[in-house]
Amino acid sequence: MQVFLSYDRADEAFAKALSTELTKQGLSVWRDEEELLPGDNWALQIGEALKRSKAMVVLVSPESMRSKWVRHEIEYALGDLRYESRLFPVLIRPTDEVPWILRELNMLSARQGAAKISQSIADALKQVA
Repeated sequence: MQVFLSYDRADEAFAKALSTELTKQGLSVWRDEEELLPGDNWALQIGEALKRSKAMVVLVSPESMRSKWVRHEIEYALGDLRYESRLFPVLIRPTDEVPWILRELNMLSARQGAAKISQSIADALKQVA
């Protein structure tokens, strides 16, 4: 199953660690830093990746919640039935700017570490597959 990883560049280190751990769980992870090449139409590539993905992990931080691109990616996932019960917010750093809908979901904490978070996500995806 392909998982779309939505994050801001400020959270790149954790995004990379989480991507590695999710891959160890047998998931395919789409992360722009790994998938986009110079000269690519990145908006088109992101759109295609969102269509192919079946789950989304959103890294929540002050920077990501101010990012118009992260907001668009969240909106896409919320409007697509394929993402139902497959949207996983991960709190990287506290922020008051979290959209109300993400506050309604069970938010994971980066303090748990990438390995434990990836295991929780993989277990949840097995239940809704």
